[in-house]
Formats: sequence, structure tokens, C-alpha cells
Amino acid sequence: MSAASGATPFAWSRRQLERIASSAATTAPAVRPWRLPRVLEREDIWDLWPVQEEDGMPVVVGAGELWMTLSAPAVGHPEARHDVARLRLIARRGDRWEDLGPAFADGGSPGSREWSGSAVRHADGTLSIYYTAAGRRGEERLSFGQRVIEARTRLVVGDDGRARFDRDVEHRELLRPDGRVYLGAETTEGGPGRIKAFRDPAWFRDPADGSRHLLVAASVPWRERFMGAVALATEGDGGWSLRPPLLVADGVNHELERPHVVTHGGRYHLFLCTHRSSFHPCDSAPTGLYGFVAPALTGPYEPLNGTGLVIANPAEQPDQAYAWWVLPDLRVVSFQDYRGSGERSMLELGAEEARARFGGTIAPVLRIELDGARSRIVPTAEAR
Repeated sequence: MSAASGATPFAWSRRQLERIASSAATTAPAVRPWRLPRVLEREDIWDLWPVQEEDGMPVVVGAGELWMTLSAPAVGHPEARHDVARLRLIARRGDRWEDLGPAFADGGSPGSREWSGSAVRHADGTLSIYYTAAGRRGEERLSFGQRVIEARTRLVVGDDGRARFDRDVEHRELLRPDGRVYLGAETTEGGPGRIKAFRDPAWFRDPADGSRHLLVAASVPWRERFMGAVALATEGDGGWSLRPPLLVADGVNHELERPHVVTHGGRYHLFLCTHRSSFHPCDSAPTGLYGFVAPALTGPYEPLNGTGLVIANPAEQPDQAYAWWVLPDLRVVSFQDYRGSGERSMLELGAEEARARFGGTIAPVLRIELDGARSRIVPTAEAR
């Protein structure tokens, strides 16, 4: 599973980030009112992605699109949710979201918790749920190792029209970092923003030749530390093999999360999200959705808008949303994160204050337009 030699990855540089300027084209409207209706009253949800057809659009059952999300009990400090996260199936019917329950039975996955990924329904009707198994099932002390897992199952639709995943699920590990190009993500100590990455597998079928790929949030060597990268893996007759990164953050960011590709206008748009605290130096660029465009999946890429910035939270609410996911029709879904001016990290706040500021539900859906190497946010009724 070593990364074979090949194309040189795009190096996202400080020079490009220094060009970022506040603009209506790349600034999301403030979420008002802050307390949006929750999908689950007693559970936080975050990091959404569609159960997609092979073209990337959400699977539709009845009148509803099928989506997945992470969930955890809405208690204690919100940052602790990552330690108990589970995958969940939800449906979008118009502007309303509906809970369809946990993706897997208790104890079904090989990790101590489940982190983000993607899901696709194949032509034969089977479903592949690609996700991150964090830690090890049954471990007494939480560890932070990350493995890319495929769970193969089918959709079951009940007499009431509600969908669920068949409980007969096979979970198998697909990929491990090679330790050379991609750093290993096995560690016993860590926390949000402080661990190497090998997670967030996003499935993509290349319309040019039908080849199948996974994009993975990864870490590569940088001086005595590590930096963020977007890894590429390709499926072949012998399984999945790692290829060179599509993008590295050239020493300016150590965590490029939830990478995924959308084709539009005959071009390939690579999107990812990252926190302002993940940049070097900290706060040198905003929390946001960033994008890059190329004539082919493997590049060469250039940053959208000259900087990469596609959607930034407004300056007065720098942490209001996160984990943006772009659909082929250019809708953008995210979750409601923290309210506040960003003067302090949420990790510095006590559990009660952080809980009062945390959204833990789905943010208003946005839409973007793409024109070559430019993008802009399009006003929508939901986001006003």
C-alpha cells in the first residue's frame, strides 16, 4: 500500500493565503437566529455527507434525500463528542431533516468510535460506507489511531417508507499510511487539532474513465513536525493502492479535513475544510471551505479565487459553521458550530459555557457558483 511515484502535488503556499481579503463572494451570511431547530433534541450532530449515487448526488427514497452524519449525546463539553462519535443516517425532506437512527449496531465497527467518511450506492444495489475507525474496539483508554474502513451493506426500506441500513454488515480495513510519504496516524495521546491524520475517506468515480478513488485527509513530513495533505487512493484488481498526494499545505496548515471532488464544467474541483487554528501561524487565515481546480483529477491544480478560499465564516462569528460538503449541484451543507467572537478557543472554556455556545445541528444550506477558477456564494432563502 505504498504511495507510488507520480505527479507532483500542488503546494498550497503562504503567498497564496496572504492574498485573502474579505469579500461578499466568499463570506457566509451570519446564522440568525443562532438557535436553529435541532434534528435530535438530545444528540449533537456534525460532519454531514450524502449517501450518494455514483454520480455524487444523494440517494432519494420516497421524497427524501439520504444523508449521514456524526452524532453524540448532547452533554458535557462539546469537544468531548469526538470521543464517543457514532455514524447516523438522516433524511432531508424539503427543508426538514429527519433522524433515521444509528448506522451500525452497537459494537459493530472495529474502532472505539466512528469518524467521518462517505457512502455510495453501487449499480448492483449494494452500499459501501467508507469511514474512519478511531481507536480500537474495547480499549480501556482511548487511543487516536485512524483506519480507513469499508462497511458493505444494503438499504432496507420499511412499510412506513423509512430507510435504514441492513444490519448484516461486513467491516474491512482498506488502507494504511505507508509511513514514508504518508505518516502513520497511530498514537495513544492527542485531541482535536493535535494529531496526525489518516481519515475522512471520500469516494469519487472519475467520469473521464470510470476509475474509482478515495480522497483521504492525511499528514506528510515537514521539518520536525507534520503538515496536512490530501491523499489519493485508487481501486484496482488487487484492491486499493495509495498514490502521491493531490495537495500539500507547504508548511502553512497541518489539518486539511474532509477532502472531496466535484466535477463541473468539465473541470475537477477539489474541496476541503480547515480551522483557523490549524494554520501556521494560528489565525493567519479564516476557518472555511477551500477549493482548487484542475483539468484532471491528478492536476495540475490552482487555487480558486487565487487563494483557495471559497466560504469563510463572517468575521463577527468566525466559528459559526464547519465541515462544508459540496454537492454536484453546488449546494453546500455544513453544521452549526460555535457562537462567539473567537477571542478564546473553545477548548479554554468550561463545559457549561462551551455547551451554551455550541450549535450541534445543521446550518443553513448555502449554494455557490463556479466560473473557471472563480467562485462566489449565491444568496438563498434558507441562509438569509
